[in-house]
Amino acid sequence: MLHACQAGFETFAVKELNTSVLERGAGWVRGPELDAGDRCFPHYSLKAETVLAGATVRASAQALVDYFLASSRGESYDAPWPLLVEGGGEEGAVKRANTVEELFLELAKKRVSRVVKLAVAGRPAPGARRGLFAFFTGLDRFVVAREGLFGGQRRMADDPRAPSRSYLKAEEAYAALGDGPKAGELVVDLGAAPGGWSYSAAKRGAKVVAVDNGPLKGGALGHPLIEHRAEDAFKFEPPKADWLFCDMIEDPERVLDLTRRWLEAGRCRRLVVNLKFGRHDPLPLIRKAKALPVDGVKVRHLYHDREEVTVLA
Repeated sequence: MLHACQAGFETFAVKELNTSVLERGAGWVRGPELDAGDRCFPHYSLKAETVLAGATVRASAQALVDYFLASSRGESYDAPWPLLVEGGGEEGAVKRANTVEELFLELAKKRVSRVVKLAVAGRPAPGARRGLFAFFTGLDRFVVAREGLFGGQRRMADDPRAPSRSYLKAEEAYAALGDGPKAGELVVDLGAAPGGWSYSAAKRGAKVVAVDNGPLKGGALGHPLIEHRAEDAFKFEPPKADWLFCDMIEDPERVLDLTRRWLEAGRCRRLVVNLKFGRHDPLPLIRKAKALPVDGVKVRHLYHDREEVTVLA
């Protein structure tokens, strides 16, 4: 199996998967096939993968076409299916992947035009998916598979009015969770300043109580759906809310304790909570997060996370 992750976090992915390593590079690890399960650091895992090679873009694209035609022989296509071609490893692999994807579509249309028209490029929705997945581990070498398990991590589009890049984490978290704030719902955003997460929720029509002694900025400042409360987030005790948001530069154990208290008191129904692990081992934090008293907990190292993980429920 090939496990794709954020570059620089391969060691955490291996430790979490508890697997031996056949080989690794920037943003990927290959190991024996295993039950990948619900994981945090791997963005996705490709099952029953095959290694192909192509000295040129055309050779790689043709090898991908040949693999797809051979592996899909006898299958019927009557609905959209996912196509993902990405790259990691050596410099230029990402650009090579993008170019090969374009040429693959051009060449494949000449053979199976109707099937190719149903392809949906990009990372698919969370869960087990069947499609065509290719990951370049170098300029002339790539891993291909038809089966993949996806965690929901993906790059999000920015908003010029967003107060900070943390807005992107909130947007990505909704996609990974498969849910997000809705019009009329109440969101409490602890440690809100400068307001990236609050702005994200308000854009969807939710009412937001933004709790932070610091100021709000950008699109969050003066937003009619955002009420700013200059209070200590650890002492704030509101009535019941639909969502708890929390993205504070605080001890992650303290943030987990705060989250647990909210859940035990029945103060929220859904949550998006960020844990900054810094130089500490994040795996014990992940285990504690998954033990929170709420159903459906997911912990993800998002595309837009750095030395932090995001808890979703």
